[in-house]
Amino acid sequence: MHIVILHNRDHDLLEEDPGREAREDVMRVAAFLCEALTRGTTHAEPLAVEGNRLDFVDTLRQLQPDLVINLCESLAADSRGEIIVPGLLDMLGLPYTGSSALSLGLALHKPKAKELLRARGISTPAFAVVQRLEDVKAVDLPYPLIVKPAHEDASMGVDFDSVVHTPAELARAASAVLSTFHQPALVEQFIQGREIYVPLLGNAPRRALPLTEIHFGQAFENRPNIVSYKAKWETESPECRDSTSALCRLEDTALEERLIQTAVGAFSALDCQDYGRVDLRVSSDGVPYVIDINPNCDLHPGAGFAKAAAAAGIDYPALANRLVEIALERTHGNPSHRSKGPGTARRADPPNRNVLAGRGPVRHRAGGPRAHAE
Repeated sequence: MHIVILHNRDHDLLEEDPGREAREDVMRVAAFLCEALTRGTTHAEPLAVEGNRLDFVDTLRQLQPDLVINLCESLAADSRGEIIVPGLLDMLGLPYTGSSALSLGLALHKPKAKELLRARGISTPAFAVVQRLEDVKAVDLPYPLIVKPAHEDASMGVDFDSVVHTPAELARAASAVLSTFHQPALVEQFIQGREIYVPLLGNAPRRALPLTEIHFGQAFENRPNIVSYKAKWETESPECRDSTSALCRLEDTALEERLIQTAVGAFSALDCQDYGRVDLRVSSDGVPYVIDINPNCDLHPGAGFAKAAAAAGIDYPALANRLVEIALERTHGNPSHRSKGPGTARRADPPNRNVLAGRGPVRHRAGGPRAHAE
């Protein structure tokens, strides 16, 4: 079996901008997955998407791998380019891990995701969108509020000053997002309570891995308890050292069930698939609020998803192989020739290969410190 691990390599474009650490880290994840998956007759190799170049499409067309593990989080250092990759893979007719272009686009468009959650009756903090600085005057939400970029992930643009208590602070935080990220600012009601993550694995059935909770230490005294960009990526910062994650010990089984049901409902609302994580805050009256949906979440062995899997008895090589199996089950059903695992898998003819070779019509198919990283 031949697996290609597709990842972005565009961090050099962000030398002076926020987000460089998060962009660079995906290269390490690709290396870990290569090592975990290359066994016996299975060969995994990385393939970088450089800057805004799309020549990786020709490379994939020539390689015709049995599966693509899609780790691409951006193109040309722009998170919005993330949705292009699965669309291209669909056109190539290549099966891939993780969510479709539609789901990734919805998750990255945070206001639109929140609209879908509200339409499904899933709790998410009340919000407003600031397109221009003058829009701040129309925000009618109870303080405190949190302000973040509307189309970013990995906590980019989130720091202590993102939580605001007055109109003046709101204007300042919104202005920072508009000028730094050149996109709208999402303004949400800040839910003061426990922050709990629900990792999800599989499709039918879909299971919740052990829940994890963020514990905020001394660096957060008299400051907002939030997982900022520094807390996720700047390992020497006090915020990172003092925002540790651990298995969530819930004596309240009803609350645990509400958390899982809310997370599964949110994941389904965006039509996410294979694996991911839903982040929730629990209010003082026990209501879980969805604050973020992370399809294709961080697969680093030191990140929260892998640690949750380990707590469920799934070590990193087994998790990597399970992700391969889940993607192949979704795209190819469960044929008998894969009964011995991904190392024996064979790929059926993909539906779009002929059109890319100019031989026929298009046929569409459905497509530690970093423990709390995306």
